[in-house]
Amino acid sequence: MTTARNPLKKKLANRQTTCGLWVTLESPTITEIAVTLGLDWVVIDAEHGHLDFKELMEHIRATRNSDTAPLVRIQEVEQGLIKRVLDIGAAGIVVPQVFSADEVDQAIRFAKYPPWGVRGVGTERATRWGLGLKSDTLSANSETLVIPLMETVSAGQCIEEICDVPGVDAIMFGPADYSASAGALGEWEGPGVAAQLLEIKDRVRARDMPCGILTRDSADLLRRRDQGFQMLGLSTDTGLIIRGIQQGLDTLRSPNGFFPKTTAPMRRPVKQERRTKRNT
Repeated sequence: MTTARNPLKKKLANRQTTCGLWVTLESPTITEIAVTLGLDWVVIDAEHGHLDFKELMEHIRATRNSDTAPLVRIQEVEQGLIKRVLDIGAAGIVVPQVFSADEVDQAIRFAKYPPWGVRGVGTERATRWGLGLKSDTLSANSETLVIPLMETVSAGQCIEEICDVPGVDAIMFGPADYSASAGALGEWEGPGVAAQLLEIKDRVRARDMPCGILTRDSADLLRRRDQGFQMLGLSTDTGLIIRGIQQGLDTLRSPNGFFPKTTAPMRRPVKQERRTKRNT
């Protein structure tokens, strides 16, 4: 995928509900499956875990010529990092640990070409190795997505200012990090955090800004959809694997679960001997 064609941008503008997957494992087959299933986006996580640039590139390559937008969660707001991530073909960036509108503005400037920003022009995948140098750079500023992660109390306090920064395309929520920032380390939604996140979400939606969140199971997915989240993360790749294994184990361990029955060994059928008449 190149930024000259970003179907996710159009879907968000049309207020469509979109579904995606959080990618943390190195195999590009995971993203290839997401593309095959028709997911709207993947977030390839370069903030946590072990993925390197070659692995990021392979995931992005798996989305090429598809309608699945590859987003990369960068590890920090750094000019060279953002430039490289976009050069290898990411449709946008997810910006973690945001505290203020100024940080968001800086990330956007690093993600946009002049005169809006300071992104350097390269002849990589983003410009089809120079074949689309003019057309792709001209379209990139309007098509490249920048999505801040609302995962600190400070970001929640100035969420309106963050939403008002030109170039912000959506706000992604991070409940676990927000909980840690609020003093509830290790909890997905600490005391009072669930209500706080919904209140912040309402402030985001009041500015007609799409917002997204990672969900934990099918019930949570439906709940978040009904709450007005427009970008719904089905789970992480590891989360789905663990969930599937646990469901199988729980089924086996439940009182009504399936257990193989011991069957009696099959007896060989007794052959009936043919009797012949004896001549007397």
